[in-house]
Amino acid sequence: MTSPGPLAHRVPDLGSLELLLAVGRLGSLGRAARDLGITQPAASGRIRAMERQLGVALVHRSPTGSRLTEQGALVAEWARRIVEAAEAFDAGAQALRTRRDSRLRVAASLTIAEYLLPGWLIALHAARPETAVTLQAGNSAMVASRVLGGKADLGFVEGVAVLQGLDSAVIGHDWLTVVTAPSHPWARRRKPVAAAELAATQLILREEGSGTREVLDAALAPHGGLAVPLLELASTTAVKSAALSGAGPAVLSELAVGDELASHRLVAVPVADLHLARDLRAVWPRGQRPGGPGRELLALTRGGGQADLPSAEGGR
Repeated sequence: MTSPGPLAHRVPDLGSLELLLAVGRLGSLGRAARDLGITQPAASGRIRAMERQLGVALVHRSPTGSRLTEQGALVAEWARRIVEAAEAFDAGAQALRTRRDSRLRVAASLTIAEYLLPGWLIALHAARPETAVTLQAGNSAMVASRVLGGKADLGFVEGVAVLQGLDSAVIGHDWLTVVTAPSHPWARRRKPVAAAELAATQLILREEGSGTREVLDAALAPHGGLAVPLLELASTTAVKSAALSGAGPAVLSELAVGDELASHRLVAVPVADLHLARDLRAVWPRGQRPGGPGRELLALTRGGGQADLPSAEGGR
């Protein structure tokens, strides 16, 4: 038997992460244990083992119940992403095992893939357990390339333009926000940052080709264009981590920073006279309207109640 790699020794098992989330949700180790169908001593042992593994205290125990420590709350945020990804993985794995009738190849830009698609794919699996779904995540340019090249049946992008050769439909809207760590001077400003000042500031940004970067480039073009980035990173998570560290201001989707804004680990910075809304679009090869599971997935993105496709927009 192959021994587990180093990551297996550093990352708690999925059951322990689910237990930590249950403690945070229910405020009691005993109730969390019952919710997961294990004994309280077993639950206590799992929490202690996880604390030893990570080297931080995760749960504060008292006669009135249990609550997550500050470190525990942070670990729980990470755990939630892992559990959601595991659920999506399980749904995808089951679809692959039941590969009888159909398949669906999906490509999605990172924000949509990370924050929206897992729920849609879980719902699709519930409706079509026989459908095998594969997902590839990348920036919007990569998604368009895969759909145009016949390597994906359906794509999801954020941005300004749709490439020639693709039809598209708006499935929702998203807003970009400028965020900083609480220690940054912008977090204490009383007046909004001017658009020209934002354009002249070195920011932590996604790479060229991402929908986030495309929208920001277009919005700041009348104000002198973007300054040379302070950091240019290839994932939303990396940009967010750099902003959390206090490296500088970043521009990210509100979907990506909602938890950090609510917990005050990041601060939203108002910007004057700048429109940072963007459309979220489904894209597919021109003239090849999605059918079967692709059509059903599109309906799920619009609330699950519409059998008809939204009107397609031609590529620009």
